[in-house]
Amino acid sequence: MALDHIRKFLVSSLLMTATVTASAETFVFTAIPDEDETKLVERFRGVADYLSEELDAEVRYIPVKSYAAAVSAFRNNQVQLAWFGGLSGVQARRLVPGSEAIAQGVEDEAFETYFIANTSTGIEPADDFASLEDQLRDKTFTFGSKGSTSGRLMPEFYIRDTFGDAPEDVFSRVGFSGNHTRTLRLVEAGTYQVGALNFQVWQKELGDGNIDTDAVEVIWKTPAYPDYQWTIRGDVDERFGDGFKDRVKQALLNLDDPALLESFPRSGFIPASNDDYEPIRKTAEEIGILD
Repeated sequence: MALDHIRKFLVSSLLMTATVTASAETFVFTAIPDEDETKLVERFRGVADYLSEELDAEVRYIPVKSYAAAVSAFRNNQVQLAWFGGLSGVQARRLVPGSEAIAQGVEDEAFETYFIANTSTGIEPADDFASLEDQLRDKTFTFGSKGSTSGRLMPEFYIRDTFGDAPEDVFSRVGFSGNHTRTLRLVEAGTYQVGALNFQVWQKELGDGNIDTDAVEVIWKTPAYPDYQWTIRGDVDERFGDGFKDRVKQALLNLDDPALLESFPRSGFIPASNDDYEPIRKTAEEIGILD
């Protein structure tokens, strides 16, 4: 009897230890590096603090160096949640069956890319992209990251669709800056004559007084398309408890801290689904970015 009692005690202790360990497991998220790293760290540490309080769990943000690294971290379960762009989200969800887009910014339903030019080019803003063809040909041009929706996928689509040529055949030199802020600075400085970037970054930098409008201006705006979203792995309920995915989603939808929202910048978050990003998937396949 004494041995049975000891065995029961040990089993009970092990179960209690396992429960404590599971509940103490850290929920980790990342984000595509679409802006300067210092801005991203400040923004997402704030999100981590907010989620920790809302979920009553330890939540940690880890930065990554590239869009591809964000997708890889999600695929390898190093992170369970990620703030992706439209394209990187599509890529990640294809690699992790069961994963879901759960929330997007209010502004992400109808996102835009801005084409910008150094004013020394003499290119005048236009509503019709086709009318800019003669002025754009043989200029130097920079995208953002190779994995960016607003900084690469959509501008490349419109270049190919409108001019009938690949970017390399339209421009004298094509580069990839790495992020939207850097695209803005390179075109502003004249390192590249033309570039394409996220309209939210342009508007935020303009509002903060960080753009020399005598040196760079917007010359064309794309039609609207769906972009950024929060994507979560499908196995989080198994790992963190029943209903955890819904709790994360609700926490994101409830986020209303003005300073934190402004850092994105977004006015709030709304529900999203995988189906919302079908236009991005189809566009990526059409121009050969997504196999």
